[in-house]
Amino acid sequence: MDSSAEKEFNQEEAETQQTKCTDCGGLLNFKPGTKHLKCVYCGAENLIEGSEEVIEEIDYEQFINEKYALEEKQEITTVKCNSCGASTTLKPNIAADSCPFCDTPLVLSSGSTSTQLKPKGVLPFKIDQNTAVAAFKRWVRKLWFAPSKLKQYANNFEKLAGIYIPYWTFDSNTTTPYSGMRGTYYYVTESYTTTENGRSVTKTRQVRKIRWTPCSGTVYNTFDDVLVLASNSLPRKYTERLEPWDLPNLEPFNENYLSGFKSETYQVDLPTGFGMAKEIMKKTITATIKRDIGGDEQRILSMSPDFRDVTFKHILLPIWVSAYRFKEKVYRFMVNARTGEVQGERPWSWIKITLTVLAGLIIIGGIIYLIHEYNK
Repeated sequence: MDSSAEKEFNQEEAETQQTKCTDCGGLLNFKPGTKHLKCVYCGAENLIEGSEEVIEEIDYEQFINEKYALEEKQEITTVKCNSCGASTTLKPNIAADSCPFCDTPLVLSSGSTSTQLKPKGVLPFKIDQNTAVAAFKRWVRKLWFAPSKLKQYANNFEKLAGIYIPYWTFDSNTTTPYSGMRGTYYYVTESYTTTENGRSVTKTRQVRKIRWTPCSGTVYNTFDDVLVLASNSLPRKYTERLEPWDLPNLEPFNENYLSGFKSETYQVDLPTGFGMAKEIMKKTITATIKRDIGGDEQRILSMSPDFRDVTFKHILLPIWVSAYRFKEKVYRFMVNARTGEVQGERPWSWIKITLTVLAGLIIIGGIIYLIHEYNK
């Protein structure tokens, strides 16, 4: 590869689809929070034409058994990061880029072309980069026991990448026969001996017991748009905290919404995604069974959920993401580009924690000393 391909990429070219301005022919980027593409040269705004297309829920069983080969797909070029394993889609004619998940340089020569299911829907970016940066700074200021240098770093922080993250959504009706035990509290009076004023005395107390009785039944649940992250690049415990997403505002997939942003390809295939969705649904089913059992405590001995009428769709959700390096370690954070919710990894100042613990011990010791002196 020539030297120009190895040098740092041009940010504007790397992140912009080849969409042309109707006024000057320049490149267009999607403007968050609008229905427009904005020209990076003349500033003109070009309207994204609306679509009457309905975002289709696809029958899961029929798709797996019959339709996969017929479903509309797209050919994409992706580069897998050797550091964190993320697979990022690169725009045409881009020689190099950096991983939005860990800031490691990426080179197109290591990329591969594959065919994947085309998304059915997309939630366009609503929050722009400046708003996301401000949200990150507020988040850092609120962190307990964060190193002082981190907050100084945050004041000068400007680097954020807008990226569309792949998700599966699943709908299902479930019927779940179960068997279990219902626990009901009851109380018995017990005698016990204690010492008062140097004398042994007998007293009584109420002790709680549990009476268990077997039970069984069937519960019914309906699930709509159970979200499953189809990426392995971000920690799930943080992406789950970015929820909820305003999925009723999904738009039919239109590549214009991707102009100016990166996108990640799905790494979790459809059957694996459905398996993960089942585990999410089972948590709700378990709660429903416990309510059905009733009583004061519940034990579930067996449950056999039957997942029926399963449908799915492949969608893209918008996240502002960045990886910042602090003391040679990479920390990732992300901003829900619809709501502004911030989640992420953070460093701790063990000096601050130690000083706080010591101060607490000193205060406790002082209180004990004063009580001791007072009771002399």
